[in-house]
Amino acid sequence: MDNESFSFHVGTFECIVVSDGTRAYPHPVQTFVSINAPKELLERVLKEHNIDPKQWEEYVSPYASLVINTGQHMVMVDTGAGGLEPTTGKLIPNLQAQGIAPEDIDMVILTHGHPDHVGGNLDGEGKPAFPNARYIMWKDEWDFWISEPNLAELKIDEHVKKLLVMFALENLQPIQDRLELIDRETEIVPGIHAIAAPGHTPGHMAVAITSDSEQLLYISDAVLHQIHMEQPDWYTAVDYAPEQVVATRRRLLDLAATEKVLVHAFHFPFPSLGYVIQEGEGWQWQPIGTS
Repeated sequence: MDNESFSFHVGTFECIVVSDGTRAYPHPVQTFVSINAPKELLERVLKEHNIDPKQWEEYVSPYASLVINTGQHMVMVDTGAGGLEPTTGKLIPNLQAQGIAPEDIDMVILTHGHPDHVGGNLDGEGKPAFPNARYIMWKDEWDFWISEPNLAELKIDEHVKKLLVMFALENLQPIQDRLELIDRETEIVPGIHAIAAPGHTPGHMAVAITSDSEQLLYISDAVLHQIHMEQPDWYTAVDYAPEQVVATRRRLLDLAATEKVLVHAFHFPFPSLGYVIQEGEGWQWQPIGTS
């Protein structure tokens, strides 16, 4: 398996995890694990995952978007980071390598407005990268970013806050005329449902894909690192509403474990697919075999 694409089926739906590249995040404990964990417990859990907190200077995260061919629709979930970094912007070349042209996509679902999920909305000329697609986003999410929030709730640098808002506006406003806003859980196209998953951002959503009794749950950034499976009450500096994050995470993980559904977690090691296993009061991540 390469780290550019991974094909699989959900029932009769043909699915492909498609990489937009990777990004190295500094201060990974704060941005990917926890700002509320007790220090001694945090250090112990990190070491159990073979992480030395004093040496862990960055986390290289994959950006793993998802394409679903339902037979009636070609759906893209999240568009990656585009030109955010020299290591990103690979989504369309990787789609084309799979025989999928941007014009083939007729639906783009945006789970939330962070740069790594909307950065591929536009091409190099500032035009919609998927010219035949309509876009779906939760109304609360759109309203939040368009209001140009100050992001006072986030425990990150002020210049990063400004970049988040600027990037969201730059990549959302140009698609407004083809954007459909939803305000409740609904079936977007047959077999693909929007699931409310607020907390990481105000209108963050998950996506449930169902075909022939098989299911896939795309949890986006409701869980940022595998450690959150074991420590679901931990939250990070980039989580907008911590209490909502925890409630949403617990609800989604419980659903995934109970229903034994395949899960896609955007920032997990490529291809970001696996199963959630109940273990005590928490859960464990079981990545799929890819050999």
